[in-house]
Amino acid sequence: MEKRPYVIIVSEVSIDGKLTLYRGASSKELMSLMDEEAYRYLHEIRAKVDGIMVGCETVRTDNPSLTVRYVKGKNPTRIIPCSTANVPLDANVLNTEEAPTIIATTERAPKDRIEKIKEKGAQIIFAGDELVDFDQLLPKLYDMGIKTLMVEGGASINWEFVKRKKVDEIRLIHLPVIVGGENVPTLVGGEGFKKLKDILHLRLRSHFKRGNQLITEWEVAR
Repeated sequence: MEKRPYVIIVSEVSIDGKLTLYRGASSKELMSLMDEEAYRYLHEIRAKVDGIMVGCETVRTDNPSLTVRYVKGKNPTRIIPCSTANVPLDANVLNTEEAPTIIATTERAPKDRIEKIKEKGAQIIFAGDELVDFDQLLPKLYDMGIKTLMVEGGASINWEFVKRKKVDEIRLIHLPVIVGGENVPTLVGGEGFKKLKDILHLRLRSHFKRGNQLITEWEVAR
């Protein structure tokens, strides 16, 4: 059996699959359209998992806290893959009094930067030489007690899991809007699958409404 966390990708998406209004925009703008019931659904998942992951660009753009707020529950460990460890030192995820934080980085990350992050109370783990290698990272997280991992994106991080087939569920909060735009980030970015035989197949497990939002929950077909 593969030694890695059980991975759940969770995201809000527009009807046309967009995550933001334009490339570089904060996803918080679209999330402002969600009602409290949809936020509660999101935070119920956070309260049940061991770890929560977003990419370094999401931290820089959105400055999320990644804590449990709309329901009662324990804050998950925050995991931020960042190849050069260039997480802003005033980022909310480095407030380790709220929740533990792991910065996953590489051998090329500047040593002084790593020391400053450690001073903030975050833990550093190395996984890769130039870019964070998820094949190295996931077993290390599992050994650290991260048995269930919620991935809140963005598009580049989602692709890292999808292309390796290292995702077990995808749960979507559908926003009843269309954004449009050829270069606007969608649920999954990266280079994409070029052949039909390579694409990721899913099965619809359930669909329901929370507040005014449609929720769909998908299982990856094995």
